[in-house]
Amino acid sequence: MPALPRTSREALPRTSGEALPRMSREVRLAGLPDGLPRPEHFEVVETPLPVPEEGQVLVRNRFFHVFASLRTLIGGGVKGAPFPPLLPGDTLFGAAIGEVVSAPADSGLRPGELVSHWLGWREYAAVAAAQCTPLGDTLPDPAAHLAQGWTAYAALTQGAEVRPGDTVFVSGGAGAVGSLAGQIARLLGAGQVIGSTGSREKAERLVSELGYDAAVIRGAAPIDEQLAKIAPGGIDVLLDNVGGEQLQAAVAAARPGARFVLVGALSGQLSAHGTGTTAPVELDTYQLILKGIAMRGFSAPDDARARSQWTERFGGWLRSGEITFPHVRVPGIEQAPQALHEMIGGRHLGAVVVEL
Repeated sequence: MPALPRTSREALPRTSGEALPRMSREVRLAGLPDGLPRPEHFEVVETPLPVPEEGQVLVRNRFFHVFASLRTLIGGGVKGAPFPPLLPGDTLFGAAIGEVVSAPADSGLRPGELVSHWLGWREYAAVAAAQCTPLGDTLPDPAAHLAQGWTAYAALTQGAEVRPGDTVFVSGGAGAVGSLAGQIARLLGAGQVIGSTGSREKAERLVSELGYDAAVIRGAAPIDEQLAKIAPGGIDVLLDNVGGEQLQAAVAAARPGARFVLVGALSGQLSAHGTGTTAPVELDTYQLILKGIAMRGFSAPDDARARSQWTERFGGWLRSGEITFPHVRVPGIEQAPQALHEMIGGRHLGAVVVEL
């Protein structure tokens, strides 16, 4: 299908047979915060329905992911990171699941098909066809494509190379990555899985629902003391979403030859001070050397084949009940700024997803 003329948007048919709206809503950054962003730093605005240009797909979004890294982008971003900083007036973006409304004839996409893309935080998006990934029915719930399981799985299998019997510590165990990492570590044969979180209620849920054997609670006592009690023999693997005190505690608890994989920096991103663009921590280099700790920063590889294999495995685990997708669904785009505020404040367990 060729690019749609700008004069015809009100006549475009939806897959349900209804006419498309003339307007679409999106979330924009209204102003830069002094500290953590709050709902008043965003605005939900109406804008003319996007008209796809040549090679673009018109997508009606159904779900999008609310993620902590937005705080870093709002704070000015980090040099070398793959995403640009957000400025006042910019529309937010992020992982989204949407339904194809129209697509170029040579794109291989068809109206009604579900795709993933990166133009969330809006009801409708015009997306380059090459940036839309068809979803099929591999996962029983389309929203599960927004799960951060690929990050957790790749970090544990490729980054840390978890072995049967390993003691695994996951910092930020109740977050989007951590809530799946504990379950995956258990399925990979870990002998003991420990998570960290910010409340006793979440700690109980980590153990009762998410594959963890025990949890340390931020603020209840020094993390290193809690970890030493739970794992007196030390830890073999750290999957670190946080940094800060929890990374220091993991170094103290590490066994010789421990493997550390750093995938996040929530200690900096969610700090009420600063811009969320740095996460400094002081480590004892002697301990790193004497224990032979292997430490690496890790991003899940952009490998379509490996990711497809993960999705197949994830779908099988979901259908068998061996794993769950912990998440909260927030209805309506108008609730998205509040959802971000609550996620930053640690109110929810698992991924936070806005449903449109």
